[in-house]
Amino acid sequence: MTTPAPTPQADPIQTIAGARTIAVVGVSSDPYRPSNDVARYLIEAGYTVYLVNPTETEIFGRPVYGSVRDLPETVDIVDVFRRSADVPPVVEDAIAAGARCVWLQLDIVNEAAASRAAGAGLSVVMDRCTKIEHLRWRAQQTR
Repeated sequence: MTTPAPTPQADPIQTIAGARTIAVVGVSSDPYRPSNDVARYLIEAGYTVYLVNPTETEIFGRPVYGSVRDLPETVDIVDVFRRSADVPPVVEDAIAAGARCVWLQLDIVNEAAASRAAGAGLSVVMDRCTKIEHLRWRAQQTR
């Protein structure tokens, strides 16, 4: 049995630099959770950020949506804070919503879901943090 080739990934810095709208899926109201920190950072960095978690209603005084399809506009990046096993339905949601990129956060890898996203025309980034990549991009801008 052969192992399938890994899904080609988009350049994370180019992806974050070219984005304007980001859906943070799996965001938590707990200020000690990484999803909360990253969502706050992206908002403060000037992105239009939509918060997605069916178990929350409001975070940072903003509405929280049940799915990416429920958002009022199409997003550039679907930033996923879910366990690897929970990624496939998020990818299907992102595809149905017309998102441009599925971004799986640090330690989140799901090759099957990444392949499905890429096959549907979405770019894919896995095992990377949007906050870290944005900070790297900003550092490059100051050189």
